[in-house]
Amino acid sequence: MNKDRKKGFITKEIARDAVKDSFIKLNPKYMIKNPVMFIVEVGTLITLLLTIFPNLFGESGTSLRLYNGIVFIILLITILFANFAEAVAEGRGKAQAESLKKTRKDTQAKLIDKNGTIKVINASETKKGDIVFAEAGDIIPNDGEVIEGLASVDESAITGESAPVMKEAGGDFSSVTGGTRVVSDSLKIKITATPGESFLDRMISLVEGAARQKTPNEIALTMVLVSLTMIFLIVVVTLFPMAKYAGVSIPVSTLIALLVCLIPTTIGGLLSAIGIAGMDRVTRFNVIAMSGKAVEACGDVNTMILDKTGTITYGNRLAAEFIPVGGHTAEEATRFALVSSLKDETPEGRSTVDLANKQGTTVNFDDYKDGEFIEFTAQSRMSGINLKNGVKIRKGAADAIKKFVTELGGKVPNDLDEVTTRISKLGGTPLAVSVDNRVLGVIYLKDTVKPGLVERFARLREMGIKTIMCTGDNPLTAATIAKEAGVDEFIAEAKPEDKIEAIKKEQAEGKLVAMTGDGTNDAPALAQADVGLAMNSGTVAAKEAANMIDLDSNPTKILEVVEIGKQLLITRGALTTFSIANDVAKYFAIIPAIFAVAIPEMNVLNIMRLATSQSAILSALIFNAIIIPALIPIAMRGVRYKPMKAEALLTRNILIYGVGGVIVPFIGIKVIDILIYPILTALNLG
Repeated sequence: MNKDRKKGFITKEIARDAVKDSFIKLNPKYMIKNPVMFIVEVGTLITLLLTIFPNLFGESGTSLRLYNGIVFIILLITILFANFAEAVAEGRGKAQAESLKKTRKDTQAKLIDKNGTIKVINASETKKGDIVFAEAGDIIPNDGEVIEGLASVDESAITGESAPVMKEAGGDFSSVTGGTRVVSDSLKIKITATPGESFLDRMISLVEGAARQKTPNEIALTMVLVSLTMIFLIVVVTLFPMAKYAGVSIPVSTLIALLVCLIPTTIGGLLSAIGIAGMDRVTRFNVIAMSGKAVEACGDVNTMILDKTGTITYGNRLAAEFIPVGGHTAEEATRFALVSSLKDETPEGRSTVDLANKQGTTVNFDDYKDGEFIEFTAQSRMSGINLKNGVKIRKGAADAIKKFVTELGGKVPNDLDEVTTRISKLGGTPLAVSVDNRVLGVIYLKDTVKPGLVERFARLREMGIKTIMCTGDNPLTAATIAKEAGVDEFIAEAKPEDKIEAIKKEQAEGKLVAMTGDGTNDAPALAQADVGLAMNSGTVAAKEAANMIDLDSNPTKILEVVEIGKQLLITRGALTTFSIANDVAKYFAIIPAIFAVAIPEMNVLNIMRLATSQSAILSALIFNAIIIPALIPIAMRGVRYKPMKAEALLTRNILIYGVGGVIVPFIGIKVIDILIYPILTALNLG
C-alpha cells in the first residue's frame, strides 16, 4: 500500500482546507441538510441579533448585551467545530482523489484501425469498442479487456502495490485499468469504457464523496435526532411563558443555550463525518465501495459465502505428511522425499522440502548438486534425481512408481494401495517415493488452509456471522477442508447457480449475505449478494456486478471489510449513546441555574455546585462546543471493535459510552465553571 494511505488521519493540508470549509459550510442552504445543526445556526443568528439589539425582545442592560455576545461566540464555535469534523472527513477523500488524478495523465493511445495500422491519438479520444495496442512502457489509455497477448502490468498507481501482475487474453485476468502501465511484452486491448466513465474516474468520484448518499441507518438516526430536537424545541418554547407565570425572567439567549445543550448536537455534528469516515476507512484499506450503503451493509451481514480455492485454501496442493510403507521408517521416507525434491521448484516440491526441514530432516545440497535432475512429464508422471553413484530416487503417482520399481525387479509393498486410497478419499493427492526398486513411503499433498483463517472464522462466529464454503470438490474432500478451516457449512460440487440459490435461501430467511468472486461466472451471485466484493484482477462483468472492488485482489479481505462495516455501525451507536447521555449532565447544569433565583428549592438539583446561573449556562455551552472536536478522532478512526454478540456489544456501549457520557460532562462542566467564574466576575457577569 502506498505511503499516502499510511498517513495519519489529518495532515496540515487537510486541516487548513477544513478550516476554510468550516466557514463555507455556514451557508444555510448547506446547513439545512443537517436539521440539528441548522437549529443551532438559527439560534446563533438570533443571539447575534440580540447582541446588536439587546432590547429586541424587551430585554435591556449592558451586561445582557455582553452575555448575549458570549453566547453567540460559543454557538458559532459549536457550528464551526461540527463543520470542521465533516470537512476533515471530506478532506481525506479529496486528498486521495488528488493522488488518483495524478495517475490520469494526458497519455497517448495506439489505436488499431480497421486496416490493422496503428494510429497515435490522445487517450481522451478513445471510445468504447476501440482496439488499442500497448507495449512495455506504455500507459493503458482506458479500461479494457485483453484480447491478445500476455504481459505484466504495473498497477501500483491504483492499488499502491509495487509487484506487477500478469494480464492475458481470456480467463479471469484479462481486465485492465486505464492509468496502469505495461511493464513487459505487449497487449492488444479492447476498450470497454468511454472517457470520464472509467474505473479510475469512478474511484475519484467515490473517494471525493461528492455523490455520497446517506445510508438507511443514517437516515433513520437522523429522523430520531430530528424528533428529539423538535421535542426539546417545543419544551423550550413553552418554558418561556411558564417562567413568566412563575415570575422568573429568562433571557432569550439563555433559552437558546438551553435548547442547544439539550438537543443531540454532539452526534448531530459528527453524524456526517462518521459516514464519510466509514467509506474512507474502506478506501484506505484498498477497497473501493460503490456507495456508503455497501459499507453499512457489511456491518449487518449475517452470512458469508466464500470460495474454497484461493480464498480459504492456497489453491496449490502442498505437502502435509510423510507416511512410510513396506516396513520402512518415517525418517527414511522423509529423507528421500526431501532428496527427490531438492531441485523441484514446483509448489509441491518446495513444500516437501519445507515440511521435511520443519520436522528436523535436513541434507547438504552440495552432496547432490551433481546429480541428474529428472523433471516431471505428463508421460512419466514422476520426477526425481539420479545420483552419481547410480542410485535412482523418484516421487510421483502411485501407479507410475509401481511400474518403475517393478521394472527394476522390486516388489510393491502390500500397504501402499491402502495408504494411497485413504489419502484420495480425503481429497488429497498421494505421491509415492522410491529408491531404486524399493517404495519407501508416500507424500500426502493437500490443498492447505491459509494460516490464521480458523481464528478469523471463530471471530466471525462470535459476531453471529455464519460462514459457508463453496467448492467444486466432492463431499468428502469438502467436509475435510470445511472441518479444518472451521467454517459452519459447505456446498460441495458447487456450480455457479448453486451459489445464487444459497444466497437466495439465506436472504429468504431475512439475512444479509456477503460473498467474494472474480470470474464472469461469479457475476450473478455478486449481484444477488447484499455485499459483493469483486477482485480488481477479475473480469469486467464481476466488477460491474459487485458493489465493492478489492484493488489488491485478495479474496480473504471480505473478512476485514465486514469488520469495518461493523465498526462503522458501532461507532455511530457509541457516539449516539454518548451524545444523549451528555444531555443528562447538561440538564442538571442549566435547569437549576435558570430557576434557582426565583425558586430556591431548585438548588437541590445543582449537584455540581456551579458558581452562578451565568457561569453554569456558559460552562455547559462551552463543554457542548469543545466535545465535538474532542470526538473527531473517534469518529474518524472508529470505535475499537471486538467481535461479540449484539447483546454484549449493547451492554459494553452502555457501560462505556452511556455511563461515560454522563460522568465526563459533570467533570468537564465543573472544571470549566471553576475556570470562567473569575473572568465573569471581572466582567460583572458573575
